[in-house]
Amino acid sequence: MVIRGIAVRTPLFATLVVVLLATLAVTFQLTVGAQGAGAERCERFAQAASARAERDTSGEGPRVVVIGDSYSVGLRLDHPDRSWPSRLPGPVHVAGFSGSGFSARASACGRVSFADRAPHALKRGADLVVVQGGLNDHDRTAAEIGAGFRALVRAVGDRSLLVVGPPPAPVRGSEVGRVDAVLAALAARHGATYLSMVEADLPYLDDGLHLTSEGHREFGDLVNESVLQVIEVQVPDGS
Repeated sequence: MVIRGIAVRTPLFATLVVVLLATLAVTFQLTVGAQGAGAERCERFAQAASARAERDTSGEGPRVVVIGDSYSVGLRLDHPDRSWPSRLPGPVHVAGFSGSGFSARASACGRVSFADRAPHALKRGADLVVVQGGLNDHDRTAAEIGAGFRALVRAVGDRSLLVVGPPPAPVRGSEVGRVDAVLAALAARHGATYLSMVEADLPYLDDGLHLTSEGHREFGDLVNESVLQVIEVQVPDGS
């Protein structure tokens, strides 16, 4: 009776084992595939960041270093070198990385937060540091954003700092106000100048996240107004 019972259950058990192994194999393939796709995406972002950094602009006046996300890099633009920092005066160095933000976990590409990248971006010096972002911090807590902001302030040191907050991109609109308020409070606490973009009426691409070419021009002109004010007040001798 027992032997006969085992014999009856054996095919079912074998079938379950096969199904389980097949499920594990598919899960493993999907995980590896996701990791591979993520690695390729991060590599593309790194290459785009490097290419944009090589297109520094020259001119007279204080040296401006921009640390930002895909907006500063010009992701999805036909001419990335025309991203919004191109509207700023004087010599401008752009140190952007798509998907990055103030918080350490804004990006899945490793240590690419603004604070992590600031030391390298500033190694050639800067009279004014413009940090633009916040959209990629939409799902991060105030504590995470605060920790990243404080690390950024330490990296910037005694240089003049202008923080440019997130605009109301349609796909992130529900969280932009919260992030903007967090950043505004942090900037005030640490003596940085803050430019809120929550009221900016800008044109976006079909993805509802990235700016059109015209959007970059308008965004850059808004930032430029604040840059000129900071330069006039904090770098009066233009050096």
